[in-house]
Amino acid sequence: MLLLYAAAITIPLGLDLYLPVPEENPLTAEKIEVGRRLFFDRRLSRDNSVSCSTCDDPERAFSDSRAIAVGGFGRRGRRNAPSLINRGYGRLFFWDGRAASLEEQVVKPIEDPNEMDLNLSDAAARMGIAPVEIGCALASFVRSILAGDSPYDRFVNGDRSALSSEEQAGLQLFRGKGHCVAYHVAPNFTDGRLHNTGIAWRDGKLADAGGGHGDLKTPTLREVARTAPYMHE
Repeated sequence: MLLLYAAAITIPLGLDLYLPVPEENPLTAEKIEVGRRLFFDRRLSRDNSVSCSTCDDPERAFSDSRAIAVGGFGRRGRRNAPSLINRGYGRLFFWDGRAASLEEQVVKPIEDPNEMDLNLSDAAARMGIAPVEIGCALASFVRSILAGDSPYDRFVNGDRSALSSEEQAGLQLFRGKGHCVAYHVAPNFTDGRLHNTGIAWRDGKLADAGGGHGDLKTPTLREVARTAPYMHE
């Protein structure tokens, strides 16, 4: 799949899907660039050891190769860091859906004791930028992380040679007997909702309550070959 870094709000991803942007945080090339610099800056962590990119590695489709994320001071979190691919289309954020917007989501790892462990006002002082601008810039950068124009996209848009016969058989299975599309809905291959699939149940109890009842968000399958390990932990 092709990763696109967009500076406009109407970027088609092979289908009639356009990027929603909140009125209070309009998307600009300048803001995306500020967010990009912040994303890779280790000064956003208390001990200057990790950046956003530590757990959302561009080489791994902005995901983490570790089953459990590791933040500043070597502290382990509770879950795997999910991919940021096409997060601009999301409706709920984090595995448990506790954030309702990108602007809310992007600043929480900065203040989380197990991640970057830095008060947002202290982070703002370090970076010379207002706290609200940190959230707006990081959210804008994440909105620019887009995947599209894959063989699948070209196939469903009329190029019948884009998928091999084996890949077409896999697509049939994905849509049919496998029932994968019940949760992994195209074009983003996620329904964006929380589900209890049983994977949070361990030794007769919930090891992770997720959104409250062991329900966790369906991850996107975009760039899935590069985002292992899978599930929340």
